[in-house]
Amino acid sequence: MTDPLTSAPVLETERLVLRGPVQSDLPEFTRFMTSSPRMLAQGETVSKEQAWFGFLTGIGHWQWHGFGFFTLTVRGRNLPIGRVGLLKHSNWPEVELAWHLYAGAEGNGYATEAGLAVRSWAYQAHGFRQLVSYIDCENRRSQAVAKRLGAKTNGTRADHEPDAEVWVHPPEPK
Repeated sequence: MTDPLTSAPVLETERLVLRGPVQSDLPEFTRFMTSSPRMLAQGETVSKEQAWFGFLTGIGHWQWHGFGFFTLTVRGRNLPIGRVGLLKHSNWPEVELAWHLYAGAEGNGYATEAGLAVRSWAYQAHGFRQLVSYIDCENRRSQAVAKRLGAKTNGTRADHEPDAEVWVHPPEPK
């Protein structure tokens, strides 16, 4: 592993380590962004150059907001298996809890486990009272993760992404 590129804390769950991005994460991120079957199915693949800019944008997100995507790794292994984190782009009305798992990591409950950790951190460290997830209406797997996280769709569409429903996460228990 190389030096951290952000101020992201390290979060740990029973099976996972969530950390900020490092330079060695770029190849797996690029592979996902340029050729993932899920990205292809949604028409969202990008070029290698666009993936590089996206990776750098993720680093900048941490600098600008103090939050962003964590890189997921399985305890004892440093190979990235996906990203889970918080996003707030300039034209988005609310902070989003988002997740992307890389090939081979799906179906193990990692997105749910990491989502719970990131959501708890977001509520405690940043004082957020609510988070949302913008999920494509056809993305049943992400909808299932949202349900396992206790989120519910409010029936509206995201203004910035008309094919995505707004899923509202429950507040942090007191």
